[in-house]
Amino acid sequence: MTKQQANWSPYDNNGGSCVAIAGADYCVIAADTRLSTGYNILTRDYSKICKLADKAVMASSGFQADVKALQKVLSARHLTYQHQHNKQMSCPAMAQLLSNTLYFKRFFPYYAFNVLGGLDNEGKGCVFTYDAVGSYERVGYSAQGSGSTLITPFLDNQLKSPSPLLLPAQDSATPLSEAEAIDLVKTVFASATERDIYTGDKLEIVILNADGIRREYLDLRKD
Repeated sequence: MTKQQANWSPYDNNGGSCVAIAGADYCVIAADTRLSTGYNILTRDYSKICKLADKAVMASSGFQADVKALQKVLSARHLTYQHQHNKQMSCPAMAQLLSNTLYFKRFFPYYAFNVLGGLDNEGKGCVFTYDAVGSYERVGYSAQGSGSTLITPFLDNQLKSPSPLLLPAQDSATPLSEAEAIDLVKTVFASATERDIYTGDKLEIVILNADGIRREYLDLRKD
């Protein structure tokens, strides 16, 4: 008989999906609330969305212990920034901070796949998408997590973001109205929930615009 060795890993993937869409004057960030490990559901009511500043919200999939550690670091650095500059970080500044924080840990990375959404200094919606070691890009929409391979083609088909290689550069913000973007997010999650066992239970939607931040919820399938 061959010996079976127990393997220990510092990482776990707790599943779930995150989506963000940027519009002309708004940003929609959404994530499901299911937290899993393997074939077990740990909780059906876990928020994957974190408000980092008044105009910057992050949604994260992956290993939620690392996500919590990452949120704690970003919160501390943002507090330092506020004491030094007497103002909150803008969304693009927070995007750079998140990239630097992830890259600093590149040799033992946070197992977190993040999408950052908010409003820039001109009041336009902005979305930044990341890998685990800090490479990031400003895009019109993004999906991360276990359902991203199902959601991204859907969004590509509906939104067709212009290539960043086009000259002159085109605005990456999507042409949808705020209500249309919220409906699209609800549709893509209802679709992904049918095929991805790690996405489900409830959808949390955060909408940022000039009036501030508001939340909406939608029940998803629970099996």
